Amino acid sequence: MMIFVLFKIEVLNKRRIIILAASGVSTDILFNSLKNNYDIEAVILEKPVPPMEFLKKRIKKLGIRKVIGQILFQSIIAQYLKLVSIKRKQQILKYYNLKDCAIPEEKIIRVNSVNASYTLEILQKLNPGLVIVNGTRIISREILNCIPVKFVNIHAGITPKYRNVHGAYWALVNNDLENCGVTVHIVDAVIDTGDIIYQQRIQVTKKDNFSTYPLLQLAEGLLYLKKAIPAIFENKIVCQKKDMESKMWYHPTFGEYLYYWLMHGKK
Repeated sequence: MMIFVLFKIEVLNKRRIIILAASGVSTDILFNSLKNNYDIEAVILEKPVPPMEFLKKRIKKLGIRKVIGQILFQSIIAQYLKLVSIKRKQQILKYYNLKDCAIPEEKIIRVNSVNASYTLEILQKLNPGLVIVNGTRIISREILNCIPVKFVNIHAGITPKYRNVHGAYWALVNNDLENCGVTVHIVDAVIDTGDIIYQQRIQVTKKDNFSTYPLLQLAEGLLYLKKAIPAIFENKIVCQKKDMESKMWYHPTFGEYLYYWLMHGKK
């Protein structure tokens, strides 16, 4: 009897989940979507990268002109789209039965970075059966290898063709409807190159735009994440790699967005 109890406890421990994420609505939705069916041991939230540090890295990679254009887009057009999309977002939440209420504070552990030594210590101490990643900076190999479990992510794009950000928007800009979708994949130490578990197209309507595509992708991605979790726990997950162009995508600039919107109707 004692052996059976210990075995049952071990199985339950292996089925515990940790969410490793950035603060935001998508993380709230992720937590609420899983909390009734799985044991979410903790939600580890990392602090945002300091703005100046982020800007310096982005300018070094893309150049100052492009970064200024991205800032203008995010501060003007993206804010406008966010305001006019409130009703549509509520429709999406209702259709997929998603909740965006705040995560209980007692579940949250705050860290400076996903790659901090404190994060490593927490993961090793809690020893979950699965880590679900959402919106963090690139996770180091040291963290990914600190416990013998899979780190899984819902990526807002079809990988490896649409890596990094805004995969649905850029697929639409490219008239690539076949690859306008979402990927559930294993996280590795490179941006969005991990083994693919599931991929699914999203259905975009005339009501949708740059601001609502990520919510549609999250909603569809959650359906497939829920399919993946039991297979991961039972060690029956089947992964794949896709032989296609691999490319990184970034925020559009103010000028790019206006051009594709006014000239090609891509919102």
